[in-house]
Amino acid sequence: MSANVIQQQYDAEQIQVLEGLDPVRKRPGMYIGSTGPRGLHHLVYEVVDNSVDEALAGFCKSINVTIQSDNSIVVEDDGRGMPVDLHPKLKIPAVEVIHTVLHAGGKFGGGGYKVSGGLHGVGASVVNALSEIMEVEIRRNGKIYKQVYSRGKTVTPLTEIGESRKTGSKTMFKPDPEIFDEVNFEFGTLEHRLREMAFLNKGVKITLKDEREGQKRTEVFHYEGGIREFVKHQNKNKEVIHPDIIYFEMKKDELYEVEVAMQYTDRYNELLLSYANNINTSEGGTHMIGFKSALTRVFNDYAKRNKFIKDNEEALAGEDVREGLTAIVSVKLINPQFEGQTKTKLGNSEIRGFVETTTNEYLTAFLEENPSQARAILDKCLRAARAREAARKARELTRRKGVLDGLTLPGKLADCSEKDPALSEIFLVEGDSAGGSAKQGRDRKRQAVLPLRGKILNVEKARLDRILNSEEIKNMITAFGCNIGEDFNIEKLRYHKIIIMTDADVDGAHIRTLLLTFFYRYMTPLIEGGYVYAAQPPLYQTKIGKEVYYTYSEREQEKLMKELADKSGKVSIQRYKGLGEMDSQQLWETTMDYNNRTLIQITLDNVAAADDIFTTLMGDKVPPRRKFIEENARQVKNLDI
Repeated sequence: MSANVIQQQYDAEQIQVLEGLDPVRKRPGMYIGSTGPRGLHHLVYEVVDNSVDEALAGFCKSINVTIQSDNSIVVEDDGRGMPVDLHPKLKIPAVEVIHTVLHAGGKFGGGGYKVSGGLHGVGASVVNALSEIMEVEIRRNGKIYKQVYSRGKTVTPLTEIGESRKTGSKTMFKPDPEIFDEVNFEFGTLEHRLREMAFLNKGVKITLKDEREGQKRTEVFHYEGGIREFVKHQNKNKEVIHPDIIYFEMKKDELYEVEVAMQYTDRYNELLLSYANNINTSEGGTHMIGFKSALTRVFNDYAKRNKFIKDNEEALAGEDVREGLTAIVSVKLINPQFEGQTKTKLGNSEIRGFVETTTNEYLTAFLEENPSQARAILDKCLRAARAREAARKARELTRRKGVLDGLTLPGKLADCSEKDPALSEIFLVEGDSAGGSAKQGRDRKRQAVLPLRGKILNVEKARLDRILNSEEIKNMITAFGCNIGEDFNIEKLRYHKIIIMTDADVDGAHIRTLLLTFFYRYMTPLIEGGYVYAAQPPLYQTKIGKEVYYTYSEREQEKLMKELADKSGKVSIQRYKGLGEMDSQQLWETTMDYNNRTLIQITLDNVAAADDIFTTLMGDKVPPRRKFIEENARQVKNLDI
C-alpha cells in the first residue's frame, strides 16, 4: 500500500445528523429487516401489534385488517383509542408523538402497558416513515379525531371530525414505492401471521379482508381455546398418538406467566414454537431451555419409576422425548430482554426456572393421571431412542468409510477449484442429461455440479437411519461437507450457494419439493442462513432473424411478442419442457451466468406455516393434499404435465 495517501477531511462538518424519522428512510433495513416482501409485510404486523397490546391490556376484543383495492392497508380495533391530549414536554398531541418520534409510546415505563410486543415502541413511527400516506382516526372521549402523515412528517393537525360513543383506533397506510422493491401484499403471508396472533391471544377476534379485484376474500380468526387450538391446527394432518392436548398455565404475581400446549404425533420431527409477549422467539432462549430441561427430566423419571427403563439402561436423550412432539410455549413478562436486533431469542434468566418448575409439576401430574396416554408417549420415546442408536451406528459406519465428512467426494460431483465457500456454489441438477450440459457450460472455477438421479427419498416419512441409506442424499451430504443431524456443522459448508435446478414441469416441481423437505427437516440452518436457492431456467426461446430472446414467464413472453409485432422477419418460438433441451451454452447464458440469471432465495419466515405445508404436501394423508391442490390449482398456468 502506498504511503502517499491523501487524508480526507474528517471533522464535525462530516458528521451527518438525520432529523426526526430520516434515519428510518435512510436505513430502513435496520428497522424492518429488508425492503423486500418480508419488510413490507412487517409494516402490517407493527400496526396490528399495537392493537394486540390493547388486547393484552384487556381493552380490545376485535381487530380488522383490510387490504384495500389500491394495496393500502387499514387496521381498526375497538380498544381505548390512542391518547390525543398534549404531550407534557413536546406540546403536541400524544398521537402525533407516537407517529413522528422514534422510541415514543406507551411501552417505555409510562404505565401504558405492562406487557407488550411490537418494535419496543418504534412501530407506528417506522410505519409512518416508510409510507407515502398514513391516516389515523381515533374514537375517544365521545369524539372522532383524525390526523394525516406522509413519509414521517405531519401533514395535517389533529382535527375533531365527529362524535362517537365507541372507542378505538383506525390506521390506514400505503407503503412508499420509493422505499420498497414492490408494494404488493400477499394474503397468505398475512393470513399465517394473523392466525398465529389469534391463537396466542385467546378470545381476540381478528378479521382479514382482501378487497382487491379478482382476489376478494375474508378470513376470521377467533380461538377461545388459544394455543390448545394452535396445537390442534398444526396436527390436523398428522396422526396423534394420544387424544388429549396437554395444557397448563401459571402466573407469578404480576411479573410473568407461562402457557404451554403440547401433543405427540407419529412424525419423526419435532415442532417447538416459542413466544415471548407474542413475539416468535425462533432462536428459543431461556423459556425454551427451561421447558426442554423439564421435559427430559420428567419423562426419564416417569420411565424409571414405572420400569420402562431399567436402572442400568441409558436414559432417554432430549431428542428422544421431543420426536413427534408439537408444542407451543408462550410466556408474557414485563421487561423482556431480547438478544440481537431481530428479537428472536429471549434472555431473561429468571424465566428459565419458572417455566422449568411449572412444566415439571403439571407434566408429571398429567402422566400420573393418564397412564394409558403416558404409555403411548413413552413407547414413542423409546422407539426414537432405538432409532437414534441405529442412526449413530449408520453414521459411524459411513464415517469410517470417509463418507459424510467430505473427505471422499462423490464420483458424480464435478467440483469447482475455488476453495473459499463464500465464492463457491453447487448446482443440484435433475437428471444426467441436464447434468452433462451444466458440467460443460459452468464456470469451473466457482461452480460445482451434482446430478441427481430421479426423485430422492421423501424424508417426511423416514427416520435418519433410513435416510442415511439413500445414495442420492449421502452424495449431497458429502458434497456439502457439513454433515447431518447432531454432527451438522454449518462452518464446514463448502458452498454458500446451493442451487436447485429442475425442469419446469410436475416432476421438476416434485423433485424441488423433496429437496426442500430434506433441507428443512434435516439441514434447517442451510435455509435459515440463506444458502439455498432455486434456479429459474427460461420457459421460452424466441428467434427473429439473428436475434435470440429468452423469457422466464408467460407475462414476459406476452410482453415480448407485443414488442416484436412491428418487426419484420420470421418469428420462431421454442417452449422448453426440460433443461435437457438446452445445450451447454444456452444453459450458461440463461440459467448459470452470474450476470444474466435469476435466482430465488429460499427463506423461512414462519416455522408454523412451513411445518404445515410440508406436512400437507409430503405427509401420509391424501385428502389434505387434494384440498391444497384444488385451492391452489388456479394459480398455476401452463404447467407441463
